[in-house]
Amino acid sequence: MNLQVEHLEKNSIQCFKVVGEIDAYTAPVLKERLAAVEKVEGLRAELDLSEVDYMDSTGLGVCVGFYKAVSNSGGHVKITGLNRRLSRLFEITGLNEIIDIETTESEDDNATL
Repeated sequence: MNLQVEHLEKNSIQCFKVVGEIDAYTAPVLKERLAAVEKVEGLRAELDLSEVDYMDSTGLGVCVGFYKAVSNSGGHVKITGLNRRLSRLFEITGLNEIIDIETTESEDDNATL
């Protein structure tokens, strides 16, 4: 499965729309796209995962790495569009307590962990 990452800027927020599966094979694509902007001081970023139907620990690692890099530069990361299973994945790992996650879940609760 291919991973698509759309990047656009809205109201000074770097928005990333991620489509597909994030796993050991596709995570480097996401990491590369995020790395292009993560060093900007005071960066405000949003990761829209509403069209991500699978994420493994590699994907979580990319999200955490991006969050740390942005936070260390005085920025803010928000994750949106999590379906129930991805939301649960962030809860199980405790990342929902650290990363700003929009709590409105997408309608798709059939995504796999």
